[in-house]
Amino acid sequence: MRLMRRLILALALVAGTVPAFAADDPAVAVVDGLYARFDAAVKNGAGTLKDRIDAVGPTLERSFDYPAMVRLAIGAKWAEFSPEQQGAITEAFRRNFVVTYANRLARAAGAKFEVTRKSEASGTNQRVLTHVTTPDGDDSQIDFVVNSDNRIQDVLLNGNVSEVAGQRSSLGQPLKAGGADAVLKFLRERTDGMLNAKPAP
Repeated sequence: MRLMRRLILALALVAGTVPAFAADDPAVAVVDGLYARFDAAVKNGAGTLKDRIDAVGPTLERSFDYPAMVRLAIGAKWAEFSPEQQGAITEAFRRNFVVTYANRLARAAGAKFEVTRKSEASGTNQRVLTHVTTPDGDDSQIDFVVNSDNRIQDVLLNGNVSEVAGQRSSLGQPLKAGGADAVLKFLRERTDGMLNAKPAP
């Protein structure tokens, strides 16, 4: 499970060469642009975490639907939060998501992947399939769930290991222990922990 979580969070950010075939499919274009930005961010080396945050943050902002993701991750309790709490948690989730992906991007360089030319219907959403092979030979399918606004609201490993479900699991304990305030504190502390961590030698 640890390997699967690492893959879904890190390999979705793998750098490589993405063919420019997505213009006729908006959902594919979102994923194509995302990978292209990640590739550019590490083209000349991983740089610092701040460098990667600055490089990929705006693209993540355009590509992912943070309000939808955090609402799904919290579940039914979301409706009990005040608008102020919802806004603060969404911002904390966004910041955590950007830092998490920028942090893991440094370790994902060197993998190879393919993006399908057309998305597939998945309920009211579209699913864009990508195929990822890591430098050490791990082979996985990474799917992006793109909603009607052409923004990503989930990432799936091998079709069924969900990024949003992983977030729900992480937030479950603080949510049960202290509601909105505990979730907000948890997200902020998790983000600060990554930002303050010493780089690996």
